[in-house]
Amino acid sequence: MTSYRHPGVVLTDHSFTVPLDHGDPAGERIELYAREAVASARVGENLPWLIYLEGGPGFGARRFIGRQAWLGRALQEFRVLFLDQRGTGLSTPANRQTLPLRGGPREQADHLAHLRADAIVRDCETIRPLLTGGAPWTVLGQSFGGFCATHYLSAAPEGLATVLITGGLPSLDATPDEVYRAAYPRIARKVEAHYARYPQDIARARRIAQYAAEHRPVLPGGYVLTPEAFQSLGILLGGGDGSHQLNHLLENAFVRTPKGPVLSDAFQENVASVLSFAGHPLYALLHEAIYAQDGGPSGWAAERVRGDFARFDADKTLAGEGPLYFTGESIHPWHFESDPALVPLRETAELLAARTDWPALYDPARLAANEVPVAAAVYHDDMYVDTEHSLRTARAIRGLRTWVTDEFEHDGVRAGGPRVLDRLLALARGEG
Repeated sequence: MTSYRHPGVVLTDHSFTVPLDHGDPAGERIELYAREAVASARVGENLPWLIYLEGGPGFGARRFIGRQAWLGRALQEFRVLFLDQRGTGLSTPANRQTLPLRGGPREQADHLAHLRADAIVRDCETIRPLLTGGAPWTVLGQSFGGFCATHYLSAAPEGLATVLITGGLPSLDATPDEVYRAAYPRIARKVEAHYARYPQDIARARRIAQYAAEHRPVLPGGYVLTPEAFQSLGILLGGGDGSHQLNHLLENAFVRTPKGPVLSDAFQENVASVLSFAGHPLYALLHEAIYAQDGGPSGWAAERVRGDFARFDADKTLAGEGPLYFTGESIHPWHFESDPALVPLRETAELLAARTDWPALYDPARLAANEVPVAAAVYHDDMYVDTEHSLRTARAIRGLRTWVTDEFEHDGVRAGGPRVLDRLLALARGEG
């Protein structure tokens, strides 16, 4: 273990080895990385643990500097563990560079099938006794981390002291198709709100999409900007300041050159940084798999369901006069044609989309008998997680207390920081 300091915080790096397949403990093992944070003034104290599960799937735990966001509040009473979930960050990463070590697409898909919430929770239960001496810990789950926390309540509630969920209460039984059928109207509302705020972006977006359709520009790093790829900038609209970010992105799209207007270098660079999955390929590879269970394939659900919402069809929009609707929180086959980080993994993605042996993730009977204190922030009209799905799940988990708010978007635990964590702790303790 290596320890070092940030302002007001002592950090310690931890490494663990766990089975790739927890059902085969004698088989291959993989590495997990986690970073412990404790207040400098409380290093020697026997503090309860809080483990943070990041959103995604596919993102390593965020690296705070000092006591940023909610961490300062957590450090008042907890020793905090930031876990890089398997396949992410420093935990045996899975990407276009490393997956060929597994073999071909079939072997790669089989490996990736072990990176869902059920395996992540088994990892948590493997390392918990090593850190806490067997004591249960508090879980803070953001977005997909909340999906993991809900599975934790189903599979190993004995390991939990408290569960705090921010923007991540999943449906217990919705199919991938049902998830996206609920998602597209939410995304449309976010797009319409953006254009109401920035009406000048209607013409800008159409012009950029038309340029992409005619020229298929290749962005820095090799990303091919098709109209559909441009539409996926709507991923920004799920964050608290995302509409403003999108407006700033679109305002300097073109520059005049001797050959006429072209997309500016600055625009291309910024768009590439938003669209590329190089830093989080599992988000694309496993995004629909996080909803699949009980023998059904995900089957490119977002692409299939999109056909029922004509307003998201870029070709039809450009042939007419209406506004271009951005997409977001959806993965499509063309992602694996446009993004160099994903192109080598296209066949692997197809195999995952066709897979039918996904086990169930949630146990409704066990959740109905839950005894773990649980509090969840549910964001009104959250673009990423359907509010009605979340509230239905909240009613299905015994004792769960919700805070439904429109003060924050999906990234509320980051934007609201200490106040969000404080509110959830109070609710879980019956104080709010």
